[in-house]
Amino acid sequence: METLRSFSGGRWAAGTGSPQILLNPATEAPLAQASSEGIDLAAALEFSRRTGGPALRALTFAERGALLKAIADAIQAERDALLELGIANGGNTRSDAKFDIDGAIATLLAYSEIGIGVLGSKKILVDGEGIQLGRSARFHGQHISVPRQGVAVHVNAFNFPAWGFAEKAAVALLAGMPVLSKPATSSAMVAHRVMQLIVEQKLVPEGALSLLVGSPRDLLTHLGAQDVLAFTGSGDTGMKIRALPNVIRHSVRVNVEADSLNAAVLGADAAPRSDMYELFLKDVVRDMTQKAGQKCTAIRRVLVSSQIMNEVKGDLFELLAQIRVGNPADEETRMGPLATKSQLEDAHKGIALLNGKLAYGNLDRQPKGFFLSPILLESPGEAVHEHEVFGPVASLLPYESNAGEVVARGNGGLVCSLYSEDQSFLEETIAAVAPFHGRIFIGHPKIELSPGPGTVLPQLVHGGPGRAGGGEELGGPRGLAFYLQRTALQGPRPAIQKLLG
Repeated sequence: METLRSFSGGRWAAGTGSPQILLNPATEAPLAQASSEGIDLAAALEFSRRTGGPALRALTFAERGALLKAIADAIQAERDALLELGIANGGNTRSDAKFDIDGAIATLLAYSEIGIGVLGSKKILVDGEGIQLGRSARFHGQHISVPRQGVAVHVNAFNFPAWGFAEKAAVALLAGMPVLSKPATSSAMVAHRVMQLIVEQKLVPEGALSLLVGSPRDLLTHLGAQDVLAFTGSGDTGMKIRALPNVIRHSVRVNVEADSLNAAVLGADAAPRSDMYELFLKDVVRDMTQKAGQKCTAIRRVLVSSQIMNEVKGDLFELLAQIRVGNPADEETRMGPLATKSQLEDAHKGIALLNGKLAYGNLDRQPKGFFLSPILLESPGEAVHEHEVFGPVASLLPYESNAGEVVARGNGGLVCSLYSEDQSFLEETIAAVAPFHGRIFIGHPKIELSPGPGTVLPQLVHGGPGRAGGGEELGGPRGLAFYLQRTALQGPRPAIQKLLG
């Protein structure tokens, strides 16, 4: 059985003590073990600050962008082997594994292009136009943004070990901050292999990128004023992180992506069998079953006009019946298991909490593996607006006129998707739901190869207010702001202009 090691302080190190066992979630066969015991986490952070930080800040944005392209190329060259790891360790179908690996490659390349093609040979970002501060044009002001001199700690979720690693690391490295990445242990084999490729090929400067496998232990208690933390996971854990004494004392920058009761709304103008109606059904089923519903952007609440609720329910039933659940190593499988035993147990508890009528699916447990069939509920209780079941579970909700008010009861989400060609309906609903969401997806059948609402694009912001964590990632160059310090320069205009080239 493979032992996963951490890479910190410029070297690989295996943890001591009792390791956590990584399983194949379809067969429960042990695959690897990992532990972080015995690793000096404070020293790991300090090495990143003192060695990796200066090395990255010495590079231009274009040079950092070239690093990202090299990482993307290395992942692409190892793509088939990484897909197999995703199938074995993540319970992914081959299609789901591609979604993760290809998403990582695309995000790295997107930020590489920003560095090489947009920001270029600069090391400092000029923020906006210069400002005359007095009667004399000589008294000048200019906002700039420079890399913070700490370390970016990334705590990633289990569901996207490659994409989650890449989307955070790409932005931080381009901004000029060294990264310590902490993948979820249960599915860490993909991230660990990616890190091996980076180290073996010496793709980044020493100290620029570290990996911690196993428990985070007291990692976050060592963060200081120049450090940043980006966390993806549960809202409860996010609250605990924000309440850490050192986070409060040092005003540590924290970005949280948490629970999200994403909604899909079918407009009353979309008649059954119409192209818009069929697109809506396809997107709902895809988001329920892709990655076994283990996506932060997956559709959890399905809002439909009460007049066609029965037709929608019947059509979803028919499409869900075509989803074959099983071992993802089997090519005919359309949906694999949940990632861990605890995820399966939490899903069953969450379904019971929603207290809805089972419209489709069954709750029988398999003797081996962490399997759950797609579950479609109707007439759920109020918990449907308060609790996310992180699995292949969605709830049907009827609306009479104002769907936006129903969606907003979720108190914050990552994405809301709308399916309608009624302009007044779109305007009214967007006005109602936009303050509660980081992204709104407007579905239309004439958009070719639409990725659907569940795909996070590096060009657009990802995050959401309230329940979704109140954070924001990606968004093209906007994402760099989290890792940069905005500073105002004021003084003689010639001196400032000379400083900025």
